[in-house]
Amino acid sequence: MKDKRSLFGTDGIRGTANSYPMTIEIAQKLGQAAGLLFMSKEISRRHQVLIGKDTRLSGYMIESALVAGFLSAGMDVVLVGPMPTPAIAMLTRSLRADLGVMISASHNPFGDNGIKIFARDGFKLSDATECQIESMMNSDLSAQLASSKNIGRAVRLDDAVGRYIEHVKASFPRRLRLNGLKIVVDCANGAAYRVAPKALWELGAEVITIGCQPDGLNINLDCGSTCPEKLIKAVLENQADIGIALDGDADRMLIVDETGHLIDGDQILALIASSWAENGLLPNPNIIATVMSNIGLERFLQKNGLALVRTQVGDRYVVERMRELGSNVGGEQSGHMILSDFSTTGDGIIAALQVLAVLVDKQEKASQVCKMFKPFPQELRNIRFNGIDPLNTPEVKEATRLAEEKLGKDGRILLRKSGTEPLIRIMAEAEDEALVQEVLGSICEAIHQVQN
Repeated sequence: MKDKRSLFGTDGIRGTANSYPMTIEIAQKLGQAAGLLFMSKEISRRHQVLIGKDTRLSGYMIESALVAGFLSAGMDVVLVGPMPTPAIAMLTRSLRADLGVMISASHNPFGDNGIKIFARDGFKLSDATECQIESMMNSDLSAQLASSKNIGRAVRLDDAVGRYIEHVKASFPRRLRLNGLKIVVDCANGAAYRVAPKALWELGAEVITIGCQPDGLNINLDCGSTCPEKLIKAVLENQADIGIALDGDADRMLIVDETGHLIDGDQILALIASSWAENGLLPNPNIIATVMSNIGLERFLQKNGLALVRTQVGDRYVVERMRELGSNVGGEQSGHMILSDFSTTGDGIIAALQVLAVLVDKQEKASQVCKMFKPFPQELRNIRFNGIDPLNTPEVKEATRLAEEKLGKDGRILLRKSGTEPLIRIMAEAEDEALVQEVLGSICEAIHQVQN
């Protein structure tokens, strides 16, 4: 099916809360359309959808509208409150629900919100299915809604937190414990503020928390994986062994070692891949990442008998490629780590536990374990655009062509539109840092010129 989506982006529907498309009208219509689409012909059982959210103030509003939509379609609703995105994927499978829905804008500021949908197998919906939902939302669904006696019921799942904590703990090797480790965890005032500290403590660690006091307005505010300065300071002040930075919905994670050095997703991916390879846990040598991953990662994997397979940006595309190739390790430089032995989507807590397992097993410091390769100089710049797509202009195309010519075969230039914000993202990478700055400057100048 040709992709004609207008609401769904690379990670569900996202926008400013209480403005199109993140309105109660859209949320209610989405609930109706998705409910009707995923209610099978079986009449011997009730159909249900699991709904979770992060800690944004607008989550209450979006949740209520979605609940109304699903109930009117005749689908029962199970509410779990603030929980990480991977918890919703896991619980959807565990409860044999027809759908799982996460209300979150991930790493975005509190004023934004979003809706992500998981199928009953815990995987995000395909582009084609999202097209179907959008098509239904644009039609009159009133005749298909439930009769008065068949309207759905809403209940709350009281033990959701405990179920998920036990799930993430089960990913940690049973022969190991975190006893003696001092860990600082930054939960970004987001969805993991209850589960992450408790899981680490139950595994034996001494846990210091920051970003665990959500008030509806402070998610990702000067904390979390997008702003690790507080975590770095806390690790150094407390002489901690390691710091863990999660984002607002805890599907991504970055590490800070004991020296205060930030470890990105590429290094984490290299660590987990090589560790699992050593322990015979890789079914094949393909490690899946996106076009944003550093060339240094690619060369490291090659030296270790592994292959880097790249996809377009977005953890859903990483997952799709993993399923195609039968790979069980994939991720993004931003910190999404998909470890399909344990999860169907990015899980920051489970990924952190894999890093901690290597620290404990090798009895080495984070600074020794987590620096796997020397990255190529790489820089990413973001330019906000005003509705005109600069990427299709002759000026920007010519600047890009010249940049690629200068970089040659040992460098890369990548331009793309963000799937979640009105931004053009430009990434340049090469062994020569001065050349990276030169080509970035020329392309940024071309984009600014076509917008003025």
